[in-house]
Amino acid sequence: MGKGGTLSDSVIKKIVLSYSYVAIWIFLSFTVIVYNKYILDKKMYNWPFPISLTMIHMSFCSTLAVLLIKVFKFVEPVSMSRETYLRSLVPIGALYSLSLWLSNSAYIHLSVSFIQMLKALMPVAVYSIGVLLKKEGFKSDTMTNMLSISFGVAIAAYGEARFDVFGVILQLGAVAFEATRLVLIQILLTSKGITLNPITSLYYVAPCCLAFLFVPWIYVEFPVLRDTSSFHFDYAIFGTNSLCAFALNLAVFLLVGKTSALTMNVAGVVKDWLLIAFSWSVIKDTVTPINLFGYGIAFLGVAYYNHAKLQALKANEAQKKVQQGDEESGRLLEEKGGGDGEGKKIESED
Repeated sequence: MGKGGTLSDSVIKKIVLSYSYVAIWIFLSFTVIVYNKYILDKKMYNWPFPISLTMIHMSFCSTLAVLLIKVFKFVEPVSMSRETYLRSLVPIGALYSLSLWLSNSAYIHLSVSFIQMLKALMPVAVYSIGVLLKKEGFKSDTMTNMLSISFGVAIAAYGEARFDVFGVILQLGAVAFEATRLVLIQILLTSKGITLNPITSLYYVAPCCLAFLFVPWIYVEFPVLRDTSSFHFDYAIFGTNSLCAFALNLAVFLLVGKTSALTMNVAGVVKDWLLIAFSWSVIKDTVTPINLFGYGIAFLGVAYYNHAKLQALKANEAQKKVQQGDEESGRLLEEKGGGDGEGKKIESED
């Protein structure tokens, strides 16, 4: 094979790998959502204890994260002071625990398909909280797009056959806490130059989440579990469920590391449509035409939002290249000027 053939092969290999990472992430994300629904739903496995399930996940993930970092040295821990941990990581851990608790609780009350439709509000929540905390600048066109997403979700909610007010409040609360967490990561960590991959995130955040969840668990779920003498811990179910949750974090590490966070956002849209189709065809959840029409509007808004972010990233990259080119040109001119000066000096000495 010639040079061109080798280049073509390497490009094809890169494309195949990228799509493989996307497929693995979609599969694991899909599996965790459906598995959690199966465990928590009263019509399925019938174990409606979302705090306990989240605590099992956090215990399992934090243990494996410690092993990967401390024993197997898979990734290096991030060096941070105790003050940084308390001021930055603890608030993020608190928000993460609330987000997971509420989102898992929503599966008891709402269908998988409707929850995915409500999750389309995530860009709206992230942008709104970013504006409130002065991390994002207010733009009328972006806000118009956010309103169109909200309008689409409202139509989807109007057409929901199994509408549950409490379930909707739980899911909207989960979206709000998760959006606040994402904005605070930018303010408290990224701005300080601290970057955490999914494994180091679990290493620092999972124990913190476990501590926060322990308080409501003692008062809400522990008394019920204690009085339920028929319950026996199913190691096969909860072990494989926790393993899927941890594998999902590793898949995020691969996907974002090898492609980009934007690719994950786009893949997330594909995953949501697959979950809606699965919820309708396999779980037999009712999906109405109004549901689909409303979510279609929200989907277009989210797609436009992702497109706008991609264009902004391209513009930033182009601007950086121009600045680098200007700096390089300036440096060359300075070197040339310095060389000419030295030449003149030598001539005058002669």
